[in-house]
Amino acid sequence: MRLFEIIIIGIGLAMDAFAVSICKGLSMKKISWKNVIIIASYFGIFQALMPALGYFLGSSFSFFVQHIDHWIAFILLTIIGGNMIKNSTDDEEEKRNDKVDIKTMTLLAIATSIDALAIGITFAFFEVNLLLSISIIGIITFIISFLGVIIGNKFGDKFQNKAEVVGGIILIIIGLKILLEHLGILTF
Repeated sequence: MRLFEIIIIGIGLAMDAFAVSICKGLSMKKISWKNVIIIASYFGIFQALMPALGYFLGSSFSFFVQHIDHWIAFILLTIIGGNMIKNSTDDEEEKRNDKVDIKTMTLLAIATSIDALAIGITFAFFEVNLLLSISIIGIITFIISFLGVIIGNKFGDKFQNKAEVVGGIILIIIGLKILLEHLGILTF
């Protein structure tokens, strides 16, 4: 995978965290910069750790699935992207609170980074610089989550559903690109 693809994956993965960050910003009467940094840090760290975990899980069984890895990547990315699009219409109440305690933020960070675990599994099948990839994903998620809290506090929930739809579409397109490249249909 090229750097550009990792950046695009990072942006796509960050959309769930962005949507939740908007909700966190909505729930804050007055913005607290300390809480903005805490929220963005939780999402950025978990979004970086989950692909690493997925990579190591995928590496342990990659020998057995090397001939179908492109299909696995396509299916996982399509399912994740489809779920993000589907969930964009859900109004999840647990996303709408202003708590930034360890329990709340850990649960939200895990919930928004499960798709990153699956991405990490697909990383195991391709030549990916893991440290660079997870760093990029974590930094992008931190920045997007930071902005999400501020946007949510200023503009309301106009962007939440759109962000999840865009993130889902990005992941589906990347999955399709991986499949088409491996099948020799798409070359660039």
